[in-house]
Amino acid sequence: ATQTKSADVERADSGIGRMAARKWRNRASETLSSLQAWEAHRPCTDCGERDLPVETDVQNCNQRRADLCEKCRKRRTERKESVLEFVNTEASYGEDLRIIKEEFYLPMQAAGLLTPEQLLGIFSNIQELIDLNENFLEILQEEIDQAFDQGDDDLMTVCIGEIFLEFVNMLPAFQTYCLQQSSSVNMLNTLEKEKELLRIFLNVSQNDNTALRRMNLRSFLMAPLQRVTKYPLLLSRIIKATTEYHPDHGSLREAKSRIESHLEHINMKTKQEGNTWTLRSFRQDSKKKREVINIEMRETALKTVGWLREETRFVMEGSLQLAQPPDGQWVKKGSKTLKFQNMQVLLLVNMKRVSESSLESAESGPVKDAVLVLIRDKNNGKFHLLREPLRLSNCIVSTDPDCDDTFELIEIRREAFVFRDSDRARTHHWFRQIRRYSKELGSWKKRRNALPNIMISTPNTRP
Repeated sequence: ATQTKSADVERADSGIGRMAARKWRNRASETLSSLQAWEAHRPCTDCGERDLPVETDVQNCNQRRADLCEKCRKRRTERKESVLEFVNTEASYGEDLRIIKEEFYLPMQAAGLLTPEQLLGIFSNIQELIDLNENFLEILQEEIDQAFDQGDDDLMTVCIGEIFLEFVNMLPAFQTYCLQQSSSVNMLNTLEKEKELLRIFLNVSQNDNTALRRMNLRSFLMAPLQRVTKYPLLLSRIIKATTEYHPDHGSLREAKSRIESHLEHINMKTKQEGNTWTLRSFRQDSKKKREVINIEMRETALKTVGWLREETRFVMEGSLQLAQPPDGQWVKKGSKTLKFQNMQVLLLVNMKRVSESSLESAESGPVKDAVLVLIRDKNNGKFHLLREPLRLSNCIVSTDPDCDDTFELIEIRREAFVFRDSDRARTHHWFRQIRRYSKELGSWKKRRNALPNIMISTPNTRP
């Protein structure tokens, strides 16, 4: 009896008694029921809702839950269709560009119907648009093919917004073409009246050339204008079908804002030049207005320095206060006595491209040149340069501990400029960026350790 009693006590103390075993079985049953209940109502992978439809797997003779609710499945289908529409219409636009070149430009050039100047006046920068379209379409098609190869049938891994922002340099090319469109059409009309052979060629091409789909040259010349105005609409459809948690959602919105700002800028330029036609207009907000102003300033700066657009990077741009003190005034009296004026300042860097085929590879190349472009605030609707650009290869950038809200830039010829921003942190950021690129340029500064006075520089070790 004693042994039986001690065994019962031992078994109870070890936790495997009848009551404990019953509780464990009840708890395991409850856990299994909870797991089954969660499995029956597990959330949608896109939106988190739990109204998932039941799908029947006929091959395995069992039922399984879909990962998406009906709403998200429909949204994914719409997004896939919108992405494919973007790519397919880009391919169709590219075909129209090639028709312009191969069916009109090259035959006219070979037959001598027009002079090189007349061809340039009518067809503008069509070759640049062709090159941009081919590169853009190649990347888009690669993304589509890669998604299908990886089993992404819904194309959720394709990020149109990111790709569009990588090719944002194509927007100025559209602007060049659009601004010349009015004069191009007028020139074509005039030449068609004057040159009988040209008129015959255009009529025969439209009626007999099946590749033209019975469209005339003027219709094809409108293709770039139609394409650039369609980008915001296509991007809006993709944004509408893309959940805000998708990694491309922010890039899509930024891409749409960038293209709309460029369209507003093109409309503004056409009005300044006296043209009556405009592209599709979009409602402006304060952010888009600022972007339009930035586009115009970049164009002014790029035209001033004469660099290639694909080799130019705009490091910083914005409003700064500028003063030009007489010799020694800033050192003696500090910045309180200086008279500052508001100025638009752009820091441009000219960087060598690593690859000719890459539009964005200029950022990783070596620095060839860097300048500060100083632009007065808008007057009579136009920007005006304060002076010639300041080449940082000929400048020394410094700051004074007693005047930490400003920094000074001195040219070799001893012309000095004092800059400051309304925000002290922004002033320091400007200073660091300008000093960084000024140190990379100028062989004379390497010999003098970037100091204004060669006598100040002393070697670290003496014999």
